[in-house]
Amino acid sequence: MSDTLFLGIDSGATTSKIAAVREDGSIFPSDLLQRPTGSEGGPEGVIKAWIGAIGEYMAEHKISWSQIAGVGLAVPGPRRSYGVLDNGPNLPDSFNGWNVEQDLIAALKHESGQMLSLALGNDGNMGGVAEAHRAIGNQKVGVVMLAPGSGLGGAYVDPTGMCLDGDTLAGMEVGHLAAPLHLLGVEALTCGCGRDWGCFEMYTSIAGLPDLLNLALPRYPGHSLEDPSLGKKERVLKLRGLAQDGDALALELFDLQAKAMGLLVAQLAMAVDPGCFVVGGGLIDPDATTEEFRERYLGGIKSAALEYLWPTQKNVLRIVPASLGEQSQAIGAALVARLKAKQ
Repeated sequence: MSDTLFLGIDSGATTSKIAAVREDGSIFPSDLLQRPTGSEGGPEGVIKAWIGAIGEYMAEHKISWSQIAGVGLAVPGPRRSYGVLDNGPNLPDSFNGWNVEQDLIAALKHESGQMLSLALGNDGNMGGVAEAHRAIGNQKVGVVMLAPGSGLGGAYVDPTGMCLDGDTLAGMEVGHLAAPLHLLGVEALTCGCGRDWGCFEMYTSIAGLPDLLNLALPRYPGHSLEDPSLGKKERVLKLRGLAQDGDALALELFDLQAKAMGLLVAQLAMAVDPGCFVVGGGLIDPDATTEEFRERYLGGIKSAALEYLWPTQKNVLRIVPASLGEQSQAIGAALVARLKAKQ
């Protein structure tokens, strides 16, 4: 008997990915399928690109539409309402107000010949659903996902496997909570979101590294990153390699980021009391970092958090690295589609 499957689409401004899960929640085994989103063609071009990528995925794995019980879509914020995009930073103005739910449902019906259930969600939240599913299996506990990259994404996944969206679809924007600067020993940096109170994003992700590096360089005269021929982005991208070679300045910055993440973990433990924290991002990527570096980073997070937890939480604090890589958000979208179908 053929598997019943739920498809997941992870749509970024430039590329989209496709994945699937089975009816029992297990991940359908497949290599990463990533194709251009087609945003230069406007909403119509994106729909065409998504349907084309789905068709390619299904053909590659010999999947028929009769096996598909639902579809999930992970999209970046902000959203004006459920299924309707707002003015995003990485998309043309033509996408502002686009009812993506309506258009994708129509396209799926045309392609499949049936009315398929569609679940939409924030891409960070969808990634959190997938990583929580992988981290805890059948345990009924809450999970917080923290994903530092160019910014800091976050998600809370409840014991049923559903993520917290919030009443205005802006839930768990943890990167823009105010960091306790007195504990970090740093000044308030203005975030790309416009807040000037010292968003956690500026002390945990690439977004704040240029400013943190400029503040640290005077303490390291003659450092190689003082080279005026290096651009801002080039200097920041060198830091991870330097840290793994034992460079004191680079290690100082990543230790600061680990401490900031730990303080955020402590705050979120107070707020939602999860059974597990999952940390993603390039700093725990085994293909890009050494085991020694990852242990130092995750250990720094845990030690900073422990100081501020309730006694019972200290005994059970669990922090694990993310493991699904680039497929997490597409897998999460498929899992949410599965959960929606069960409701």
